[in-house]
Amino acid sequence: MTALHRALTPSAPAGARHALALVLLTAAVAAASLVSGVGTARAAGPACLWAGGAHGQGTTVAAGGWRYSCGTDPVGGPYWYRGERVEQASTVANPGAIAHPAGQFSPGARQFGTDYNDYCVGAQRISGTDDVYQVVADHTGYLFWKAAAPIHEWRFDAGSGPQPSRRGISGCSDDSWPFF
Repeated sequence: MTALHRALTPSAPAGARHALALVLLTAAVAAASLVSGVGTARAAGPACLWAGGAHGQGTTVAAGGWRYSCGTDPVGGPYWYRGERVEQASTVANPGAIAHPAGQFSPGARQFGTDYNDYCVGAQRISGTDDVYQVVADHTGYLFWKAAAPIHEWRFDAGSGPQPSRRGISGCSDDSWPFF
């Protein structure tokens, strides 16, 4: 009779049965970890950009009172998925939607609006600072900021806040657009 058989018999000492159970449990957990990938640094796939910084697949960040996780979109591109509300300070830089997002933010990322997002309706200027903007891609992959929520959904960190537009309340005419 082998040692394994002796440990499994009802007449075996309880300590031997417990030791064997612990060894088998440890082996099962180790095997499951190898199969599921637990303990790997990051999943494979494209990095997500946030304010120019690259974040690997599976990385979670906090920004504007929300949690975002780096994943992939249905075609395999990088994408920030917004999760639950959080009551913590941002863990990434949040410059706002101050310029074109390409090379700075991946789709799904959100930022508070700035005067970069101002636009005209006739002769009236509509302030871009009233909304939160999300990076979206069109059918060609061109990235742009799209209004996604009212500004009150963005939680500003201590010492920061929405900046008023540097542009006048009017100023929209055929010869003044765009505002650069």
